[in-house]
Amino acid sequence: MRNLAKSALSAIAALGLGLALGMSAAVAQELDADTINDYPTFNRADYVFGCMQVNGNTRLALERCACSIDVIASILPYKEYEQAETIMSLRQRGGESVAQFNRPEAVAIVTKLKQAQVEGELRCF
Repeated sequence: MRNLAKSALSAIAALGLGLALGMSAAVAQELDADTINDYPTFNRADYVFGCMQVNGNTRLALERCACSIDVIASILPYKEYEQAETIMSLRQRGGESVAQFNRPEAVAIVTKLKQAQVEGELRCF
């Protein structure tokens, strides 16, 4: 009974989120609420904190940065986000040991994150 109620609530949440994002009701019902919100709170907060520093540390920046990470999370699964963040972090070290992170596969992962970030900026800023 509890799982049925949880499943129903998930479906309602996915429908509401989908409608808020301008999706059709049929597409929204197919979304899994757990997938949409699979980013850990720490990672969302870390993104918002960094974004706010770049954008002026204002209430408006908070709202826009929170919106932006929500858009990114709706586009990119957390596993891919984490991979891209790791690749970008390791690239900053420089040297020969990071050459493997410039392979086409790594570039594609980072490109997907950057595209999601651009979408977040377009929708929220």
